[in-house]
Amino acid sequence: MSKSLWGALGAVLFAVVVAVGAVVVTRAASAPPGAAAPGSSDVSPAASSKSSVPEGDSADAGFARDMAAHHQQAVEMSFVVRDRTRDTDVRRLAYDIANTQANQRGMLLGWLDLWGLPKVSPPDAPPMGWMGHSEHGSGPKPKEDGLMPGMATRAEMAALGRADGKQAEIQYLKLMTVHHQGGVAMAQGCAKQCTVPAERALAQGMVDAQQSELELMAGLLKERGAKPGA
Repeated sequence: MSKSLWGALGAVLFAVVVAVGAVVVTRAASAPPGAAAPGSSDVSPAASSKSSVPEGDSADAGFARDMAAHHQQAVEMSFVVRDRTRDTDVRRLAYDIANTQANQRGMLLGWLDLWGLPKVSPPDAPPMGWMGHSEHGSGPKPKEDGLMPGMATRAEMAALGRADGKQAEIQYLKLMTVHHQGGVAMAQGCAKQCTVPAERALAQGMVDAQQSELELMAGLLKERGAKPGA
């Protein structure tokens, strides 16, 4: 296995460890007054107060909803390519992305449950609109079809499902590169704007892991005589 692949897998493992720790921290922050947090004997009043629960239109809630949807497509895309190629490196990358992002998606949706907030944004809410409501900038613009930045269209997903072998590998790596770029931008927004420490930590872990995977995918594309982009 190449050093770049080991590096990317290490970054993914780090993100999973951060995410597991995030669940414990969030459960502590969401516990009712007087309740003991998992693995501890006490919870501070500040951590257990109702004020620690994010509002429905906050960056914390918006990131949880949008990244959960963003991750879902990455999981679907990864399972598609896993069955369309025999290449060990691409199949391993796809498995790692699917496994990691499925776990993270479960945590994000779990937080929304703990906070008592809807898991789906209102129909009139712009994709990633929460990134434009603070001093940190306007955030990335949604695509013309209303999809969040980085997400593949139905036509692109269908084309991936029809491809085989090297063609499927290249299509997947290109689509996932764009997908990660959109995901990194969103996670960077949460790392700056979210107020729940556990969620900020998870978001930063996503940034670090996906940036490493972007480097890995660039190398895999180069090996196949291709490069990121159309």
